Amino acid sequence: MIVGRKEEIAELNKLYYSDRPEFVAVYGRRRVGKTFLIKQALKDRITFQHTGVSPVDQTSDKSRMKVQLESFYYALLNQGLEGYKQPKSWMEAFFQLEQLLQHLDTGERQVVFIDELPWMDTPRSGFLPAFENFWNGWCSGRDNIMLIVCGSATSWILSNLSRNKGGLYGRLTAEIKLSPFTLRECEEYFEHTQIQMSQYDILQSYMVFGGIPYYISYFQKGLSFEQNVDKILFGSKPRLRDEFNRLFAAIFNNPEESKKVVRQLATRHAGFTREEISNATGIPLGGGLTNTLAALVESDFIMRYNPYGKAKSVECYKLMDNFCLFWLKYVKANAYDAGFANDNMTSDIMKAWHGVAFEEVCWQHIEQIKRALQIAGVKSSVSAWSVKGDDEQEGVQIDLLILRDDNVVNLCEMKFASAPYHISKDEEMRLRHRIEALKSTLSPKQTVHLTMITTYGVAYGKHSGIVQKEVTMENLFK
Repeated sequence: MIVGRKEEIAELNKLYYSDRPEFVAVYGRRRVGKTFLIKQALKDRITFQHTGVSPVDQTSDKSRMKVQLESFYYALLNQGLEGYKQPKSWMEAFFQLEQLLQHLDTGERQVVFIDELPWMDTPRSGFLPAFENFWNGWCSGRDNIMLIVCGSATSWILSNLSRNKGGLYGRLTAEIKLSPFTLRECEEYFEHTQIQMSQYDILQSYMVFGGIPYYISYFQKGLSFEQNVDKILFGSKPRLRDEFNRLFAAIFNNPEESKKVVRQLATRHAGFTREEISNATGIPLGGGLTNTLAALVESDFIMRYNPYGKAKSVECYKLMDNFCLFWLKYVKANAYDAGFANDNMTSDIMKAWHGVAFEEVCWQHIEQIKRALQIAGVKSSVSAWSVKGDDEQEGVQIDLLILRDDNVVNLCEMKFASAPYHISKDEEMRLRHRIEALKSTLSPKQTVHLTMITTYGVAYGKHSGIVQKEVTMENLFK
């Protein structure tokens, strides 16, 4: 059974039953479930399949090409190819695939599934021209061919297929971007696997693993949330040992620079401008940093946004990958502490992380928040606002603004708590200061609604009347 993914499954089936050649690209963050989706949605209907060999632990470009060709040849042999020697070039390799498919052709739809295609395109290998020739010179003329390519290196897929300006320009017939599970889909997964988890613990698991199916597949029955985190990430034999480094090595051509950027973004929740990132990391402004940032954005590790109150030309980049944030905050320094999560999850050590991680989850569930506020049909944009204080004026930090076309601005305060959230007298004063500061930047026809996004709601009290709207954890699961 596949949890969620209903739209993607329907799209694959529609393409399967079309009466024309189809060229489909499926992409998304590594571990998000692309391969599982395709194999389950098209179960027993795949004619030929192959997976590129991971570049992790491979060093020489020449040996990488040799390994990729060798692996492809073995896949051909395993699936019926006879009478051909191991190819010496990709042009020869795809010719052999054509011969195999012709031999297996019964007139029915033939699905060719090539997984991790970007890994096969090693430097100076001639892979892309040969792949172009395979589609343009052979597949595109056969109505029963459905070519599905898949890859975690999203930037490669977009640059070389979706936005290709050469022989593959306009050749894709469909693109499917697979996103991480939502909170609701995580809940469905745990229900399906009969793992008993409260919404509070599912939320915390999302704050650690970010709705990545592969990661939460390691959860075991009978263990608490904290015990599962310890088994997966901490101790002498964790399930995801060195996952952070292997993740970047498998996706990016410049993994070290990409990690530098992510490490820097993990130090400030609101993010940094390009100039600030360059100064902090030592990566020069220009093509290198531009490409690195673009690849990270396209792979959903970071997001780009225009800070409120700044010129449209000013862009900030902020970290959006929950797993990377948790890894950098805690796993890197405490990897061998087998009971780290169990001992510290409710301690002050992780209090700040809980707040920041919950805010990330809220950013990842904007649509659910808008539905809870009954503004799903109202055109809006989201941003954050930060003003540095000085000797005369207190600074302002607002981590989520929903700017609506109906003249309402939702000033969102996101608070993670294990019980209904209490607003104190001091906090009410701080909130009023933020509201007044924001109002001073708006037109007279606009108004501000203080919106509290919490786990269990706001506790009624002397200082809670300032709140205009509430969104709870339960709303985020809808």
